[in-house]
Amino acid sequence: MKTKYFKISIGLLLVFFVGCKKEDSDKIVKTTQSKNLIAFAKGLSINEHKGFSVLKVSNPWPKANKTYTYILRKNGSEIPDSLAQNIIIDVPIKSIVVTSTTHLPSLEMLGVEKTLVGFPNLDYISSEKIRTRIDAKKIAELGNNQDLNIEKTIELSPTVVVGYGIDNSNKMLDNLSKSGQKILLNGDWNEETPLGKAEWIKFFGALYGKEKLATAIFDKIANDYKNTQAIAKKATTIPTVLSGAMFQDVWYMPTGNSWGSIILADANANYLWKNSAGTGSLNLNFETVLERAQLADFWIQGQFSSFDEIEKANKHYKKFKAFQTKNVYSFASKKGKTGGVLFYELAPNRPDLLLKDMVKILHPNLLIGYKPFFVTKLQ
Repeated sequence: MKTKYFKISIGLLLVFFVGCKKEDSDKIVKTTQSKNLIAFAKGLSINEHKGFSVLKVSNPWPKANKTYTYILRKNGSEIPDSLAQNIIIDVPIKSIVVTSTTHLPSLEMLGVEKTLVGFPNLDYISSEKIRTRIDAKKIAELGNNQDLNIEKTIELSPTVVVGYGIDNSNKMLDNLSKSGQKILLNGDWNEETPLGKAEWIKFFGALYGKEKLATAIFDKIANDYKNTQAIAKKATTIPTVLSGAMFQDVWYMPTGNSWGSIILADANANYLWKNSAGTGSLNLNFETVLERAQLADFWIQGQFSSFDEIEKANKHYKKFKAFQTKNVYSFASKKGKTGGVLFYELAPNRPDLLLKDMVKILHPNLLIGYKPFFVTKLQ
């Protein structure tokens, strides 16, 4: 689902029409005052220059060894020769195809969701606002990420296609690039921290010329997150937490450096696998989990929506204290009308809400009056 692509522009010809040499253009880029708009995201940088911005994606998937550079040109401004070999995009863009549900909340928050013209597997989308446009046939079905409908995408002629992937190989995006489509990689999913993920709204803010709005939205999310984190520190208890569930004889749960683990730590909880290495997920057997987490105070998962489902899936789940005390919570209950899970779409963009959910669940005496947004208690 990820791509390695490179489009050669006609920038080398500009030297005959622009009154400066390549060395001079390099100097212009280096000496022009610019400010990186990114504070938390490790795989994204946006530097603004006079008439254009340089957007770089350096970590679109684990262990990526290449930085992807995109030039966002404003008002047809002149681009220095040293940057002309990169993909140049005139902003604000007019239309877009995105390929992950995590991209959609940014479009909504920026008020540009009407520019979305296509998406792979529309059933995954839970947003009511975007589903209304789908029902009105204003957003095209493009198949799936690994086999995107290239012909349909070209027919839509979006200003840009925002792709993502898990490694350096994506023939589909390569083919789209060769056909003349402007492809941008988005690495929000590979960020390790909650605020790092959320800050990718600035990626879309830059594409739409809404940098100030994107910054204001993110700053509010970050401030609310930090305020809730401070409230969580006032808790008088630190409950133990189990996460995840079994799938085909393997128990999957967040590693100690993953964003889910970080949110639990910021909620002042003792996640029982907080010291495990890595930023992805752990693959454990049932016995290992039971040995450590049988007495965990809370169990938070996204696979089951009721206790009946849990019992039918595996009778041994009843051995956990959290099951016996009915302290099991799920983020799988809230879905769009075609089955898309709201959590997977929106939570990476709104860690402030997810942190509030965790604090309210784990420390009921805090955040008086708050009702959890993503997570519900199993019945």
